[in-house]
Amino acid sequence: MRLPDFIIGGAPRSGTTWLYYLLDRHPQVYMNKPVKPEPKFFLVDDLYQQGLEYYAATWFAGAGAGQVVGEKTTNYLENAVAASRMHLHLPQVKLIFILRDPVDRAFNNYLWSKMNGMEKEDFATALALEEKRERELPEALKYARPHDYFARGLYAKLLAPYFALFPRNQLLCLKFEDIISTPQELAARLYRFLGVAVRPQDVEGLRVINAAEGEDLPMPAEIEAQLRSRYAEPNRELGRLLGKKFSLWDDHVDA
Repeated sequence: MRLPDFIIGGAPRSGTTWLYYLLDRHPQVYMNKPVKPEPKFFLVDDLYQQGLEYYAATWFAGAGAGQVVGEKTTNYLENAVAASRMHLHLPQVKLIFILRDPVDRAFNNYLWSKMNGMEKEDFATALALEEKRERELPEALKYARPHDYFARGLYAKLLAPYFALFPRNQLLCLKFEDIISTPQELAARLYRFLGVAVRPQDVEGLRVINAAEGEDLPMPAEIEAQLRSRYAEPNRELGRLLGKKFSLWDDHVDA
């Protein structure tokens, strides 16, 4: 029975699909098949109750001997129960999270929801309605959380259950912005973390995937300023959790 050696657990709209396709190019790595829908095994009760043999047979049956096996489910980051289930069944698993400037992530998530017909409000109204919508979310959208624009950027709060359960040497936090600026360095760091050969060629031709329509448009300046103010303390908390080796997005935020 083949189970994951590592899991890409989030964050949404932050480059997890890029990581999937990067690793899927590596001959020493086997990523869950199919890529969509994501496994969500440790997240969805009905799937989890089918057991580990179902999990292995459904997503990892094609793994070859000696390959490092991986899963990508973007919403694991948001769920402490998933963290507990992983720790119970896969205590040695390596966990990868890729984080994006929370202000940019929130706006991109809004554009993505709008592009997919799940958002009709302007961004300011959507932010104001976020907590109400979360309380009233239909069961069918429980894990998609299409309107959680601000809450999904509270990275320290979301990471806390994983840092409480797993040793730090099993946790890797990357930055979405490095996909744009230094993709080969990011890939090399990821490969070293997984213990596979560094292959610079895997990055060639691999661009950002699943871009949202309109993401090149500027965010309203007033809303951006408000969000940066709201995220200032959560970002400082993230800096304290991850340490100075993880550079934050705002130069004025000290770890």
